[in-house]
Amino acid sequence: MLQSQPLRQIKPKNARTKRFLENKAPQVHENPRTTLFLKYTSTSEVLNLVMTDLHALKRPLAIKFNKKNDIHPFEDPSSLEFFSEKNDASVMVFASHSKKRPHCLTMVRMFDWKVLDMLELLVDPETLRTLSQFKNDKARVGLKPLISFSGSAFDSPTENAYTLAKSMLLDMFKGPDVDKVDVEGLQYIINFSVEEEENEEVKPMIHMRCYLLRTKKAGGSLPKVEVEEMGPRIDFRVGRTKDADVDMLKEAMRKPKTTEAKTKKNIETDIIGDKIGRIHTGKQDLSQLQTRKMKGLKRSRDVPDDEDAFAGADELVNGSGDKKARIDEA
Repeated sequence: MLQSQPLRQIKPKNARTKRFLENKAPQVHENPRTTLFLKYTSTSEVLNLVMTDLHALKRPLAIKFNKKNDIHPFEDPSSLEFFSEKNDASVMVFASHSKKRPHCLTMVRMFDWKVLDMLELLVDPETLRTLSQFKNDKARVGLKPLISFSGSAFDSPTENAYTLAKSMLLDMFKGPDVDKVDVEGLQYIINFSVEEEENEEVKPMIHMRCYLLRTKKAGGSLPKVEVEEMGPRIDFRVGRTKDADVDMLKEAMRKPKTTEAKTKKNIETDIIGDKIGRIHTGKQDLSQLQTRKMKGLKRSRDVPDDEDAFAGADELVNGSGDKKARIDEA
């Protein structure tokens, strides 16, 4: 009978190694995603230009290797997992070129140093325009971009290649999580758009465009915002995909209890953001209910109490002789 071996634990020998291991360990607030750029044994000049521009947009959270590697991601991803753990990179971009899949970028997303999901994006060389071909200013290194997705395919209720592309591209370019953003730091926007699918056999292309944001004075209190394309301009065709394992995806999406907000009983928030509270009250005693005081319901001064008043009312309705005699006496 085989017995499971315990996992090997590395004991730090000095403070530097201890800080390194603590930084790689699971954390309540994870570190920003680092992207690793790798090349296959055969690449094209188009892919070299695309990798250089994507690396420039992703800096400083990017590592680029120029050495060629004989790796087949969809057949054996073990080498990618090794590079991911060594470089602490959770997103990888692998460039390869072949006759069957020309100018191919394989995006790989990792979890716990294992491949979570993959997506192939084939670059269209006819429409490619690099950063250097746009003769204007560029955004500063390290700034968070605005990211927008245009097209109904990105918001499809069923998971497909375009919803996977949206998730992976957003993880790649969003940068570190912050609570506040300085308006002066919003210098550029990355837009991904896809057209409507007209033919099931031909999938629409994903268009990547990057624009500089220019603010100018306007007549009102808000400035006038203009956009200027800064590059790169890349069009992708969707290729093969590898969906995430259900159990691994569930584990990757799990949130620690320390980050979850404690739910308060009977307090909800609607879609607008207003807080709604629910109050439970006991059974009300309607006999003690204070009604509106009307002049016609007031008791007259000649009636001593409520019982006499109710008795006189009954006599008036029934037409008794006592009531008539009382009137004669008056």
